[in-house]
Amino acid sequence: MQATTTDSASSKFSHAPLLPSHGRIAFFLVTGLFFLWAIPNNLNDVLIRQFMKSFELNRLEAGLVQSAFYLGYFIFAIPAALTMRRFGYKTGLMTGLMLYACGTFLFYPAASARSYPLFLLALFVIASGLGFLETGSNALITLMGDPGSSVRRLNFSQAFNPLGSIAGAWIGTVFIFSGIEPSPGEIAGMKARGIYGSFLQHETARVLAPYMFLGLIVLIWAMFIFRARFPIVAGDSQHAGQNSSGGYLALLSHPGFLLAVIAQFCYEGAQVGTWSYFIQYAQDFTHAPEKLAGYLLTATLAAFGIGRFASSYMMKKLRPERMLGAFALANIGLVLVGILRPGWTGLISILLTSFFMSLMYPTIFALGIRNLGEHTKEGASLLVMAIIGGAVFTPLMGLVYQTTQSIALSMIVPLLCYIFVAFFAFWGVNVKGSAGPLRATA
Repeated sequence: MQATTTDSASSKFSHAPLLPSHGRIAFFLVTGLFFLWAIPNNLNDVLIRQFMKSFELNRLEAGLVQSAFYLGYFIFAIPAALTMRRFGYKTGLMTGLMLYACGTFLFYPAASARSYPLFLLALFVIASGLGFLETGSNALITLMGDPGSSVRRLNFSQAFNPLGSIAGAWIGTVFIFSGIEPSPGEIAGMKARGIYGSFLQHETARVLAPYMFLGLIVLIWAMFIFRARFPIVAGDSQHAGQNSSGGYLALLSHPGFLLAVIAQFCYEGAQVGTWSYFIQYAQDFTHAPEKLAGYLLTATLAAFGIGRFASSYMMKKLRPERMLGAFALANIGLVLVGILRPGWTGLISILLTSFFMSLMYPTIFALGIRNLGEHTKEGASLLVMAIIGGAVFTPLMGLVYQTTQSIALSMIVPLLCYIFVAFFAFWGVNVKGSAGPLRATA
C-alpha cells in the first residue's frame, strides 16, 4: 500500500505542468533575473586576478573581493524578506535592481580614485541588491505554478543562471584582462622609467566599461519588471504574514530546513572558492596564460550550464534528493583527483565539478523551503544568507595556500563542503520535521 502511494506521488510529481498557467510574462521576467545576477558573481573571479595585478595584492587580500560581495548578501537577506513580507515580491525585486545598478555605477569613482576599498564598497552594494533578487526570485518561482513541479521549475529558471555566469566570465576575459603579464624584471624596468603607475592605472580602468554597460541593462530590466503585471501567489498580499506566528523562531521547529541552510552554506563555499581560484590553479599547474585560463573558466561555466538543463530534465524521472547525493559523491571523487593529480588531469577534474555542482543550489533551496508555508519568505532569506559561505571559504582557501603554497591542497576546503552536501542529501532530508523527500502536492 505504501509503495502504491509513493508511486502515485512520483507520477504526480513527474507530470505536473512546469510553467504557470497565468502570469507567464512575469515568470520569464523573473527568470531573466537569474541570468542578470550571475554576471557580477562570475566577474568577481576575473576581478580577483585583475586586482592582484593592478593593486599588487596577494591571494588572501584579493579574496576580500568575495568577502565584501557575499557580506552584502548576508546582511540584506533578512531586510529583503521583511520588505517583501510587507510590500510584496515585486517591490522587493525593484529594490534589488536599483541597488544592483547603483553598485555598478560606483565603479566609476572607484576607478577614478584607483581605490581598492571603494571597489569593495561597490561590490557590497551590488551584492545587497542581489540579496533582494535571490530572496524573492527563488521563492517566487517555486510558488508560480503547480507545487508538484516546483523543484523542476526552480531548476529550469536556475538554468539561465550559468548562462549569465558564462557571459560574466567571457566579458571579464575579453574586456578586463589585457593579456599583459609583466615579469618582475619588466616591472622593475617600468618603475625605472616612471611608467609603472600609469600601467597600474590603465589596468584598473579596464574594469570600468563592463560595469557601466551592465548598470544600464539592469535599469532597463527594472523598467520591464515595473510595468509587468505579477500574479497573486501564496503569502504575497501587501499585508501577508502580519498575523503569522513565530516568524524566524518558528523555523527552529524544522531541523531539516536548518540542515539545508548549512548545506547551502557549504555548497556556496565550494562553488565560489573553486571558481575564484580556478584561474590560479590553471596557471600554477599548466602554465596557461591568463587569457587561456579565463577561457578555461568559461568552459567550467558552460559545464555548469549543461548540468543545469540536464538535471532539470532528469528530474522528470529521478528524485531530486537522490540526484543531489549522487552529484555530491561525484564531486568528492573529482576534487580528490584535483588534489592528488595536479596538472591537466587535475584541472579537467576540477572543471568537471561544475557539471555536478549545477543542481545543488536550486535543489537544496527547494528542499529547504518546501512546506514552510507562511514562513517561506523567512526561510528563503536564511538560505540566501547562507551564500556567505562564499565569503568564508574563499579566504580560507587562500589561507591554506599561504600555508602550503599549493592551490591543489587548498581544494581540501571544497572537498569537505561536498561531504556535508552528500550527508544532507542522503540523511538530512529525512530528519523528522524536515520537508522530507519531495512529493507531489495534490
